[in-house]
Amino acid sequence: MKARTLPAALVTALSPFALSACAAGYGEASPAPQPLPPQPQEQSAAPVAKGAVATADFRATAAGEEILAAGGSATDAAIAIMLALTVVEPQSSGIGGGGFFVRGTPDGNVVTYDGREKAPLAATPDWFLDAEGNPLPGKEATISGLSVGVPGNVALAKLAHERHGKLEWARLVEPAIRLARDGFVVNPRLVTVLEGRLDRAGYDAKARATFFEPDGTPKAVGTTIRQPELAATLTKLAEEGAGSFYSGDFAAGLARHVAADTPRAQTMTASDVEQYEPAVRDAVCGSYRGYRVCGMGPPSSGGIAVLQMLGQLERFDLASLGPRSVEAWHLFLESQRLAYTDRELYTGDADFVDVPVSGLVDPAYLAGRSLLLDPKRRSEDFAPGTPEGAPQARAVGGHYPESGTTHFVTIGPDGTMVSYTSTIEGAFGSGLMYRGFYLNNELTDFSFSPERGGVPVANRVEGGKRPRSSMSPTVVYDPSGKPFLAVGAAGGPTIPIQTARAIVGVIDFGLPLREALAQPMIMGFGDRVIVEDNSWLEEAMPQLAALGHTRIETSDFLYRTNGALRTGNGWEAVYDPRLDSVLRLSGAE
Repeated sequence: MKARTLPAALVTALSPFALSACAAGYGEASPAPQPLPPQPQEQSAAPVAKGAVATADFRATAAGEEILAAGGSATDAAIAIMLALTVVEPQSSGIGGGGFFVRGTPDGNVVTYDGREKAPLAATPDWFLDAEGNPLPGKEATISGLSVGVPGNVALAKLAHERHGKLEWARLVEPAIRLARDGFVVNPRLVTVLEGRLDRAGYDAKARATFFEPDGTPKAVGTTIRQPELAATLTKLAEEGAGSFYSGDFAAGLARHVAADTPRAQTMTASDVEQYEPAVRDAVCGSYRGYRVCGMGPPSSGGIAVLQMLGQLERFDLASLGPRSVEAWHLFLESQRLAYTDRELYTGDADFVDVPVSGLVDPAYLAGRSLLLDPKRRSEDFAPGTPEGAPQARAVGGHYPESGTTHFVTIGPDGTMVSYTSTIEGAFGSGLMYRGFYLNNELTDFSFSPERGGVPVANRVEGGKRPRSSMSPTVVYDPSGKPFLAVGAAGGPTIPIQTARAIVGVIDFGLPLREALAQPMIMGFGDRVIVEDNSWLEEAMPQLAALGHTRIETSDFLYRTNGALRTGNGWEAVYDPRLDSVLRLSGAE
């Protein structure tokens, strides 16, 4: 198996400086199917009796279903999943990272919680610059305490549970404790992500002993991994409450651990951890063909980007074109390119910079931007627009693209939708491990260059600031106002694209959710286009070239979109079919 990074074209287009971090790996592969010893559990796409759950790992799905069956709410189930994924999906997410949580009730109330990591208060705009003022090489910046933000997932979970939980907090931690204490079986996906990442996944000696053999090769498919130190941490959270993560010896030890690996006089402190608070944010909502679409606002750019892509496409009759229309996907590609020009210039942490959210998603603004889309020809260089409220002086910065991340959705018995994206940023985060869990490298989502030509960059590093994100947890209501779809994705800057693609598949093309998630990926970054390997779009590359897309590359990156759709037979929860072979735990399929 080979480790998979983000497509080279994507990395080059998003980053204005060389990406020497590529060797560390930012993505993951979809390896050839390999049978595992028979296991009692299997990932399921069917609704459960008291709700529905979709995740990127069947053991996390089982944790969520267990909580729903015990009478828990959609929020309870989502928290249990986040904790379980800390154990079974250590490369992507967990309590050492952060997330965004979108909750939509049957009566249409949508609330969003921001558990994004924060920079230490001592962080300054030159955080990722060397002595000469040049951006640090990616690996040097990433595998270091420099990249670690104060984790927010546990604080987010605490806030959401206090407001929307039904079961006791300790009950939500039980599935994760069992998985860490009793062990879980290594699947092909984990082996693939570990391949070629010994310097990162095995940076910590305890992590190396947990996931690798003495010769540095990953633990084999079928191996049972037990994590007693992580089980002890989770037990502490269960017994002492979520607040124990941010207080006492635990918080002080976390800060010391990060500081010891930070090559700066200014470092994370216990006070940074103790003062962390999640934020309640206004949802970013808009209309698409009569459906109400709501997502996450700043510091995420994802909710804005999804609404922009959809709004710019609304004047085109995609339904008549159909899901295998080259013209339809050309338009989708162009709309994404257009939306991302605004993303780079205007979005960041709204606690620190003005983000013209209303202007960016205003229907009139998007209708005007849509006129730039030509169904018969690729447009040349798109420029950022000027939405209402746009700041007069703002520069585009440079940063290393994020990639890790996981997404999951839960539907409660009452139809409440929860869409939760959780991350430690890149594969295995910073490589630093504290008390059994990986710590994020989220601060590399900041722009490394704080200004361009004396003009400030919105996403520059500042003390106490949250870096910009692409995460796009989304909920959708049908034209009658009923809960309809909860969806989101993993995969760095591809996340809004995957999310919008799923929505188009369901609403415009009328596809069942599994087919909507299975639609091929197409992305445009700069003057390059990336299409998914072994898809019908790969075969359509000559037609795309005839439309003016001359720099086309293929990618075998493992795109991962999960969701739940209300059907005539109830809620159907579906994980991305691309995960079928890498999650397989028996040879029976």
